[in-house]
Amino acid sequence: MKDIICDYDKPLEEACVAAKASVIMRVGMLDLGSGTGSFRVREMMHRVAYPLGVHVRAEVNLTDIEATCTDGTERVTEVVDLPTTGVNTERIWLLEHFADWLAVNCGQGSTYHKAADISQELVDHLDQVKAHWAVRRAQEMEAAKAAQSAAKVQERRVAKAAKMVRELKEQGCAGEQAAQDSAQVQQQSGALLQAQAQPQTSGLGQAQTQYQVQAQSQSQTNTSAQYQLNSQPGSQPSSQDQPQSVEAAVSKRLSGVTVRQAHERLDIIEHRKPLYSPLFSAFSAAVACASFVFLLGGGLYDMAGAFVGAGIGQFVRRSLLGRRINQFFVTAVAVIIAALACIGTLRLAGLFDPVALRHDTAYIGAILFVIPGFPLVTGGLDIAKMDFPSGVQRLTYALSIILVATFGGWVVARMVQLNPQGFDALNLSLGTTAGLRALAAFCGVWGFSVLFNSPQRMALVAAIIGAITDTMRLEMQDLMGVPPEMAAFLGAFLAGMLATAWRSSVRRGWLPPEVGYPRICLTVPAIVIMVPGLYMYRAMFYLGQFNTLSAMDWIFRAFMVIICLPIGLATARVITDRAWRYDV
Repeated sequence: MKDIICDYDKPLEEACVAAKASVIMRVGMLDLGSGTGSFRVREMMHRVAYPLGVHVRAEVNLTDIEATCTDGTERVTEVVDLPTTGVNTERIWLLEHFADWLAVNCGQGSTYHKAADISQELVDHLDQVKAHWAVRRAQEMEAAKAAQSAAKVQERRVAKAAKMVRELKEQGCAGEQAAQDSAQVQQQSGALLQAQAQPQTSGLGQAQTQYQVQAQSQSQTNTSAQYQLNSQPGSQPSSQDQPQSVEAAVSKRLSGVTVRQAHERLDIIEHRKPLYSPLFSAFSAAVACASFVFLLGGGLYDMAGAFVGAGIGQFVRRSLLGRRINQFFVTAVAVIIAALACIGTLRLAGLFDPVALRHDTAYIGAILFVIPGFPLVTGGLDIAKMDFPSGVQRLTYALSIILVATFGGWVVARMVQLNPQGFDALNLSLGTTAGLRALAAFCGVWGFSVLFNSPQRMALVAAIIGAITDTMRLEMQDLMGVPPEMAAFLGAFLAGMLATAWRSSVRRGWLPPEVGYPRICLTVPAIVIMVPGLYMYRAMFYLGQFNTLSAMDWIFRAFMVIICLPIGLATARVITDRAWRYDV
């Protein structure tokens, strides 16, 4: 600890290995606490360690990391334990940018974005609540500042050139060349005055355009002024008029990132408040579960009951988790309250329309917001990367949450004497069904993305991918007779391919750099809606009635669909990612 304190204000590259390890381990701890898989945690730690000249060997589990860091001369082993786990896709995204920011500031290239200035501006403005808009505002301010600086230089050089032309005229040494230069200076001065007379805006595009025009006229003026200076014997160009090299400017900007500065950025990332209030989070859960119910075959009454129940249940869940109460206890309480609220809503509607009383399966949809989609998928991906300890731990954690949730649903069903038998057929046309499914899948994935604390742009991108893949999955089951397990595999595979295509398009400049997001933040919300929650709740219901044959039937149905989801994502990664294609 004393070594870290002594080197706290030193550049990271010059600090001791203990100080470097403190940054590396903290990045791994924050990434692990965000719900990502152990393979991504190790990858992130290596990305941070490489520009610092440190080699890392890490053992990553569900809630702890043990890593040894060495720089060839010293070795440090650290252990980090987390009290619990959760999901925060915004933090995963910010840590990707932090790794690029650190690498570029240490003289390495950017791996996350082709344009390194995006990560630079984002990490420099982490104190902004809206990180996306911080990037845009930072770019606008930088472009406007550069345009203003160029305008001042332009005015000074135009005035200087005009003064020299006048002096040459008075001395009678300029002749025809002086007349041509005078006309050129007057023309440039008029263009400058006309540009300054135009109204100024804060838009990035106008600032960049103005900067380009001024830079062009500046280049022409420099040529004229240089000619006049060289025409006088003994004259030398002023050092302040020489343009700085791009390399020198970049080196000046990116030099000297200290241990303190790195930890200050990580402090901001760690303590950022959730993007959404508990009330908005409850609304997103209500939208997600109502959409989920429609995709399972439910009607308006089923969706209404699920909407009310999931909204109330998620509000209670978010409030209790904010007080750091045990996750399993919170899950049980939230599920029971959500199921009771759903049943109460349908019973109240039954006073006006008795048909609502027949929708006794809707309460299952109201408790689907507690499905642990992230650990289910990341556990499977960890196993695909041969990380069995972490994969088994994540799957065990996910199954424990599912067991608690399904048990809570069964308790409610026994309390109010429910016997869910499924949803009634809607009898819609093929085109109407496909369109409504796409809309419901879009809304459902958007709702789950908000629950994962995704920024709105990230949630919308995931929702687009989910609308395509889930609609395709359901249409293949209905029109082509594809088994649910194979349809789930194909849907997850397509989601992985679309997320990879989106990320590649951003890196190549085909899409704006602000919408470049980690694949896992897009694929997992897109396929969470494919998790067979109805199968799992039915299995628990029959198990509670000691109908073991029906319970085992639904358990194996759910198991086959669940394992096909990470297999589909892993297949897409093997095809598109060399690090997954080869065992190295």
